[in-house]
Amino acid sequence: MRVFVTGASGWIGRGLVPELTAAGHTVIGLARSDAAAQALRGAGAEVRPGSLDDLDTLRDAAASSDGVIHLAFKHDIAFTGDFAGATDADRAAIETFGEALTGTGKPFVIASGILGVLGLPSGVVATERDGLADAGDGKGPISGAGGRMGNAHHTLALADHGVRSSVVRLPPATHGNGDNGFISTVVGFAREKGAAAYVGDGANRWPSVHRDDAARLFRLALESAPAGSVLHAVGDEGVPIREVAEVFASHLGVPAVSVTPEQAGEYVGWLGGFWGVDGPASAQITRDLLGWQPTRPGLIADLKEGHYFA
Repeated sequence: MRVFVTGASGWIGRGLVPELTAAGHTVIGLARSDAAAQALRGAGAEVRPGSLDDLDTLRDAAASSDGVIHLAFKHDIAFTGDFAGATDADRAAIETFGEALTGTGKPFVIASGILGVLGLPSGVVATERDGLADAGDGKGPISGAGGRMGNAHHTLALADHGVRSSVVRLPPATHGNGDNGFISTVVGFAREKGAAAYVGDGANRWPSVHRDDAARLFRLALESAPAGSVLHAVGDEGVPIREVAEVFASHLGVPAVSVTPEQAGEYVGWLGGFWGVDGPASAQITRDLLGWQPTRPGLIADLKEGHYFA
C-alpha cells in the first residue's frame, strides 16, 4: 500500500516507517519542518510538507493513498496546558481524514491512550472493550482526556461509513532507546530533584510496551484489523511504579522515596496527577485477533540496559 502517516518522524513513527517499508509498503510522511523531512527521506519515506492544521493537505494526501495512520498530536501545546486546543486540532484532522476516506473501504488507524481515560475503578485491568460506551466529558484525570477519547469514538464510528477504521491504544510507558516521552521525562525529574519518587507504597501499576512492538501492531492494524476495532499495544500488563523508581535510583545514584499524592507534583512535575494511578491493561483480545505478540524487552529490562540514563 501507499500509506500516509502523520507523526512519521516522531517517537512511534521512527519505528513505524521502517516497519512498513520492510513489509513492502510505501510511506508518505507528513513533515512540518526541514529536519523532519530530512529524517523521513533518510528512512526511505516520501515527504508531504505540512502540519495538522493544513486540512487541505491532509485531505488530498488521504485521498491519494491506500490507507492512513494518524500518529501526530500537538504534544508541545498539550504539555504546556492547552490540552483542549491539541484535542480540537486532532479532531479536525480525524474529521478531515474521515471525509476523504468515506465509502472507500480503506484502512484508517489512529493512536490513542489507555491510562486515565477509560474511567475504570483503580486497579481494574482494562480490556479493549472498556471505554466504548461513553465518549467522555473532558473531566478525566488529565485535563481534556475525555475529548481525546471522543476523537477515538469518532474514528470508530467511521466504520459505519465505509472506512476500515481502528484505534490503537498506547500505554503511557511506550519505551525504548530514544524515548522522549513520559518515562524519559520522569528520569529527567528524578535527576533534577535528586530523588526517584513513587506515590504511597508504589504498588500502583502502569502498562507498558516497547516502541518496536507498538510499531508492528500499527502495521498489522493497517493490513488486517476489522472495521471498528479497538486494539491494545500492551506488552507488560502492569509494572509497579516502585520498581520503576528503584531502577531510576540505582542508575542515577539517588534515593527512591515515597511521597504523598499531594507531593507528587513536586517530584514529577506535570505528571504528578497520574504518577500514582493504578491502571493495568490487557492485550489478549488484540493478540487473539491479529496474532500480535510482543518480542522486545519489557519496561524493567529496558530500563536496566541503561540507555535512559546515558
